Amino acid sequence: MTRWVGGNRFSLLENGEAFFPRVFDCIVGARHEVVVETFILFEDKVGLALHAALLQAAARGVQIDLTIDGFGSPDLSPEFISALTRAGVRVHVFDPGPRLWGWRTNVFRRMHRKIVVVDGKHAFVGGINYSADHLADYGPEAKQDYSVEIEGPIVAQIHAFVHKALAAGHRNASRGFGSQLRDRLADRVQSLTKNPMPAPGPAGNAAAIFVTRDNRQHTTDIERHYRIAIRAARQRIVIANAYFFPGYRLLKEMRKAARRGVDVRLILQGEPDMAIVKTAAGMLYHHLLSAGVRIFEYCERPLHGKVAVSDDEWATVGSSNLDPLSLSLNLEANVIIKDRAFNRHLSARLDAMMQSSCKEIVANELDEPAWWRVVRSFFVFHLLSRYPAWAGWLPAHAPRIILASAPAASVEGAGADRVNQADAA
Repeated sequence: MTRWVGGNRFSLLENGEAFFPRVFDCIVGARHEVVVETFILFEDKVGLALHAALLQAAARGVQIDLTIDGFGSPDLSPEFISALTRAGVRVHVFDPGPRLWGWRTNVFRRMHRKIVVVDGKHAFVGGINYSADHLADYGPEAKQDYSVEIEGPIVAQIHAFVHKALAAGHRNASRGFGSQLRDRLADRVQSLTKNPMPAPGPAGNAAAIFVTRDNRQHTTDIERHYRIAIRAARQRIVIANAYFFPGYRLLKEMRKAARRGVDVRLILQGEPDMAIVKTAAGMLYHHLLSAGVRIFEYCERPLHGKVAVSDDEWATVGSSNLDPLSLSLNLEANVIIKDRAFNRHLSARLDAMMQSSCKEIVANELDEPAWWRVVRSFFVFHLLSRYPAWAGWLPAHAPRIILASAPAASVEGAGADRVNQADAA
């Protein structure tokens, strides 16, 4: 089990209005290095603002690595990519699956992390992508989401992780392309291992654990931390999660906690961005409500957050949903936070959401035949108890990354289809 690291400060950033200005200011003010990982980068006003911030930092000689997921960021123009690469920004495209007639054969194992590290001293971790639909002026489809700004010693772990992830991704890619970059990244990791950058000094009173999920060594780490927190809870648990269809063990812990008197609350999507999200979660409602778990549907706009609080000290913010993709397939990152002040602030925001923007689900208001409930429960039980096992049989366990190159780079179709004639596979 990873040890707690003390001396950190966490600031909650709610939605793009709080997140984007802070991230862009930090990038523009960088002195040495910026590393960005994101699932989605769109060429809209937010993506262009990130683009401008990266170019401004690169013009001052800052070393910049930008990693995007080929499936999540499919439509970046050659001009967008080449402007970055000409300025010296290294643009990396993640796409772990082989291709068949140009089509990506595995769309499930995605680089879903959202991380920024600036100068090895300042980090951001959360669920917010670089797209305009994270801003309220986008309209009814604007997403509700969260990230955290991090200062303190835990940033050193995040910094080391992003470099190791880059080096590993390129090492797993085909040997015929970008070997010099792979060697440089490997040398960088080796240098950081032998001569690590000094960890940032204490910045606050929060203890933290940086926890990731991959498809090899850390397949259940994030889920395990959720289960530990639920088992340890004595008063209340509030989980706000956009895509909710967890495994059997996590559901079992929630039910057990509610039955021993813990106030267990779920905030889920009431106005989902995809209809199947609400349908899948709804299949679990009777099972949870019958044990005393309270369920609230957020109805103001699509919920995209992945946050939780337990009792008066524990909290988590990150990229991981509680569904088969995040818990069994995607590459994810969360921070686990032990800090009363942060817990109190996030709890207040979630309480306000439940009071003003949510509808509580009541069991006797669910309209479905009893026979369907029996059939559905049988299906759900067997699916939930088995999907971690079948997920492991799917291909492309190793993350693979290819470097985008100027001037003819493009990111198109179902992922990075052409990157100077190199598939981002």
